[in-house]
Amino acid sequence: MIRSSACNKLFMSPTTSSPLVPCCSSIAWNFNPPPSLFSSSSSPTLSSKANFLSCAHTKTLGIEEEEEEAIIEKSSTSSELVEFPLLNEEYRACTIPWRDPSDDPSVPAPTELSWINLLLNTIPSYKERAETDSSVPDAANRAEIFAKRYAEILEDLKKDPASHGVPLDIRLLCRLREQVLREVGFRDIFKKVKEEENLKAISLFENVVRLNDAIEDEGERLENLVRGIFAGNVFDLGSIELAEAFSRDGMSFSSACEKLVARPWIIDDLDTFKMKWRKKKWKKVIIFVDNSGADIILGILPFVRELLRRGSKVVLAANDLPSINDVTYLELIEIISKLRDEEGCLIGVSTSNLLIANSGNDLPVIDLTRVSQEVAYHASDADLVILEGMGRGIETNLYAQFKCDSLKIGMVKHVEVAEFLGSRMYDCVIKYNEATGS
Repeated sequence: MIRSSACNKLFMSPTTSSPLVPCCSSIAWNFNPPPSLFSSSSSPTLSSKANFLSCAHTKTLGIEEEEEEAIIEKSSTSSELVEFPLLNEEYRACTIPWRDPSDDPSVPAPTELSWINLLLNTIPSYKERAETDSSVPDAANRAEIFAKRYAEILEDLKKDPASHGVPLDIRLLCRLREQVLREVGFRDIFKKVKEEENLKAISLFENVVRLNDAIEDEGERLENLVRGIFAGNVFDLGSIELAEAFSRDGMSFSSACEKLVARPWIIDDLDTFKMKWRKKKWKKVIIFVDNSGADIILGILPFVRELLRRGSKVVLAANDLPSINDVTYLELIEIISKLRDEEGCLIGVSTSNLLIANSGNDLPVIDLTRVSQEVAYHASDADLVILEGMGRGIETNLYAQFKCDSLKIGMVKHVEVAEFLGSRMYDCVIKYNEATGS
């Protein structure tokens, strides 16, 4: 088993033993999450020789500024979205059925009402974020318009579930929210907090990696990396309780590591995955990534580095457009450029086999029948698909079957999801499946 001391050391200076806590932001990293949240008992210059494949919307790390501007203008809307080719038949994006076929289509089902109310309850936090968006003129007034308009839409759905499109599911509710934000002038209301949290996480990346490297046993090292993914996935401003914790106190990656709920988790295929990890080396891995900050930098990237060290080619598929604090593909390219050294390495591991792709998605959940053509192209020879985060790996795609091996990994952060799974809040999901028939 992994000893908690590995996580305890993440924020300790090697010379002073004092916490490495950046204080450049109003969201500090010195918050210790209450036990009830997690315990079961309750270099900016880009290298010109970056070897990143560039097609459609894949951007190389050596791109010039004028080319970057051109790519920004060319979003996924300029090309047709296609079905992810590794899906098996009978694919259903949304995990939780919100109604029975026998339910009256003109009356909202109890589960539909529960999710509509969940989205209603998020409006104040979105409005507050929007009000402080200095990139938007008259932000306070526009934020008020957003809050009123989105609330009206949700109230309409309570009266008529088909009033704004069908099927009524989490994809529709999220898409309506993003559409209203963009219609009133907001492109990325979480931009500032994402930038702040990325800088903090970047400053801690080397410590996290070196502590992982110090674990000699391959299985124990993998488990530590998986726990790091869970701890990083706590950084989710789509969860009301966690958003409030960040606004109030910030969040500590080390505390999240220490206070993960005890195993066995609600879906716990870690031992099976560890066994496969010891015996199998996947040639190409596609990872649909989730949040900015600790999630991508301290959770996913150390795991990616380990895959690269084992000889895998890795494709990181990130959102085309901003949504909540999810990392976009352009933001991810910038993050990688800051973490890589002059030789193109992540702490001694070459990134020549690391690709950054635009997934074509613009939501915190994902429907794999609608991905970018470049991601579909990369999938042609992939033998492992990973969907990370509650939105991509639990609320959608938990039961999706693939023609290659697959891993769904994330933390349960909505009561509605916990109730469906019969889990604790902040429980963990790691679901591994081997390839199924084509």
